[in-house]
Amino acid sequence: MIGEGRVALNGTVLETPATLLTSLHGVTVDGQPVKAAAPAKLFRFHKPAGLLTTERDPKGRPTIYDRLPKDLPRVMPVGRLDLNTEGLLLLTTDGGLKRQLELPATGVERTYRARAYGQVSQAQLESLIEGIEIEGVRYGAIDANLERRTGANVWIEMKLREGKNREVRRVLEYLGLQVSRLIRTAYGPFALGDLPAGAVEEIRQHDLIAFRKTLKG
Repeated sequence: MIGEGRVALNGTVLETPATLLTSLHGVTVDGQPVKAAAPAKLFRFHKPAGLLTTERDPKGRPTIYDRLPKDLPRVMPVGRLDLNTEGLLLLTTDGGLKRQLELPATGVERTYRARAYGQVSQAQLESLIEGIEIEGVRYGAIDANLERRTGANVWIEMKLREGKNREVRRVLEYLGLQVSRLIRTAYGPFALGDLPAGAVEEIRQHDLIAFRKTLKG
């Protein structure tokens, strides 16, 4: 754009990109003033089961974008939830924030509750804190606890920082359990709480800024 002579500073066309700016004041492109980028926004979305975490599906299956309010700004999902996984999905307007939240190095904790059919002991679940290898794939530490038994089913809470594809389901199936329901209840400090299925709520800018200061990546 500078090479094409479209960028000016205080009315003077810039000829080199090696121009130091103390602010965007006086900068124009095609004669229009340049505004500072809008601050990143983050939203909580209670994803129902049966929706794909993608913009469009070649097979025509419903996606999260079919359920999101039409007045929502353009957003990108942070990570993914499988078709049949429900619960908290964070959405952001900012690609940099999305990458920061997804990076394994950042280590943001994800919390899930799983309902599964079968028998498992607390000792088996506690062994997952050491990590586990399944069919050549290494999964990192998982903090897993048996919440309660209801008949032939168990409810298990699991906390992990990696979030590999289908990780929770694969680990529980490896332990001999059949997962019948999987809900993500938290991503970092942001909890699903009592947000109704299909609802969206913006995270306060103050809380987002405070959280970003804690991130490693």
